Amino acid sequence: MLSINGKLARMLAAFGLAAAVALVAGCGGGGGSGNSSASTSTGSGGTGGTSNTTVLAAGGPVSSLPATLASNQVAVTVAAGYKNAPNIPTVSVTVCVHSTNICQTIDNVQVDTGSSGLRLTLDALNSQMQSALPVETVSGESVAECFGFADGNAWGSVRTADVTIGSETASSVPIHITGDLPQTAASGTNNKCAIGSLNDTSSSIAAHGILGIGPAKYDCGSGCAPTSNGVYYGCTGSGSSASCTDLGVVVASQVTNPVRMFPTDNTGVILNMPAVTSSGSTSATGFLTFGIGTESNNAAPTSGIQKLTTDHYGNVQSASLSGTNVSGAFFDTGSNGLFFPDSTLVSTLCTRAIGFYCPASTVSRTPSVTGFNGISVSAGLSIANAVSLFEDGGFAYGNVGGGGLTGTSFDFGMPFFYGRTVYVNYDPIIDGNQGVATSAYVAF
Repeated sequence: MLSINGKLARMLAAFGLAAAVALVAGCGGGGGSGNSSASTSTGSGGTGGTSNTTVLAAGGPVSSLPATLASNQVAVTVAAGYKNAPNIPTVSVTVCVHSTNICQTIDNVQVDTGSSGLRLTLDALNSQMQSALPVETVSGESVAECFGFADGNAWGSVRTADVTIGSETASSVPIHITGDLPQTAASGTNNKCAIGSLNDTSSSIAAHGILGIGPAKYDCGSGCAPTSNGVYYGCTGSGSSASCTDLGVVVASQVTNPVRMFPTDNTGVILNMPAVTSSGSTSATGFLTFGIGTESNNAAPTSGIQKLTTDHYGNVQSASLSGTNVSGAFFDTGSNGLFFPDSTLVSTLCTRAIGFYCPASTVSRTPSVTGFNGISVSAGLSIANAVSLFEDGGFAYGNVGGGGLTGTSFDFGMPFFYGRTVYVNYDPIIDGNQGVATSAYVAF
């Protein structure tokens, strides 16, 4: 689920997701039933119009989970989740009031390699945690954030908590709680959260929150130190009388990638996901390993993988795709499809799963990406009819994609990660607005 603070304007996981959720839940396939029987339905064909589309039968659950997870590992599950949405990888996260036993474990939190910071919806917190988690203050004002994603904004207070994922704990982490402030409170020079729909509930993001574990440590770095930064706000009052306006916030008080605040195993993450069949799977369970080069189980291989150095936000230097205008790329578990502009596939855009491609038969694409280290890699990918797949009773698909908000970038979303072990090494520079990334990379 990509933020707009990076170098590229990037795709949000929920692009096309609302339509996909409605399709899965309301058209006889998918949903919580787990029904994987094949049937025939009316869907979008290769011309983007209406034709008879054979609904495929999803395969059963697949897993790459080891028999025993190590202390620096946590299970990652793609399944029905909170809202029967496809390709949403989730973990459980425990938040505690600092140095107390006032805690809550929250499931169905989306794993997102395309943003930074833990963002939980207010409706995911129980009543005790809603009141117990302290709101951060700066210059005597309560801190709020209007964080921008490609298709909308997330609005709410910044609080501090001890965050545990698996067996790793980060202490006193600034986190974003969305939906706890009225929209009318948003003001300031750039009051983008005061208008339009907000992505601040579990229903709107199809998860109980977003765990941003991308390369960046802070969500906007020194760019948010000036008062009119358009991201952070200082608030007075409470409830419907709350009023918020521009506030500069130093990096130490900004919403932060909790993995980078672990005492150890904080140098990156490794995601291992099982392969799924061409017709998808009812669920897929993999695991996330914390740290790269810090334990015997997280050393990056010296051979057999391709390493692409990236900028501070995970963008490679360049990308290309024959026959279409692609100039950049990034790897993002927070996008539920492979999103890219395609001059041929644009005519096959689905009418019932908005934003996704619905070709009459599966097509192949081989984008090429180049890291800042000059290494180029070509990745063979497939795009199938999204409508046929979304009605099959499954939730994990390696071959769905679409076009639209990616501009000229290739968004290697969640489908890319199936059947691969992907390494995301963190940039030791803590502020993307200062200096050049020296060792941030994606490898697979």
